Amino acid sequence: MLLLLLGIIVLHVAVLVLLFVSTIVSQWVVGNGHATDLWQNCSTSSAGNVHHCHSSSANEWLQSVQATMILSIIFSVLSLFLFFCQLFTLTKGGRFYITGVFQILAGLCVMSAASIYTVRHPEWHFNSDYAYGFTYILAWVAFPLALLSGVIYVILRKRE
Repeated sequence: MLLLLLGIIVLHVAVLVLLFVSTIVSQWVVGNGHATDLWQNCSTSSAGNVHHCHSSSANEWLQSVQATMILSIIFSVLSLFLFFCQLFTLTKGGRFYITGVFQILAGLCVMSAASIYTVRHPEWHFNSDYAYGFTYILAWVAFPLALLSGVIYVILRKRE
């Protein structure tokens, strides 16, 4: 049981790290000496040094992506906190429903954010000068992992 709890905690922390990195790092779209993320657009040299950064546009779709990524982090942190609270207060045989629901919400939020970002940039699908960066991919990797950990929480029963 201890190894199972440790594995669940490691999976949850891995999801949190993926969510934080994909939200903070400026690599959602890269190409032609530019790197773009949810917050700013940066120009880079051929050596990878950042020259200057400008704030991203104030489009409604970009603000919705920002909001859903922040919500996914909040839901995931709240889920981890609730897991530890329920671990010590839940009766024997009880399930971690609330923890699982918040983790599933975190997964759905990151999926919504990455989907909106994908749909709003159709010109990059046909332009070979730009490509999606590693943080965009990390956001998509965080989605199934968050859903998986949420389902595990819902299925998990507390034992002595």
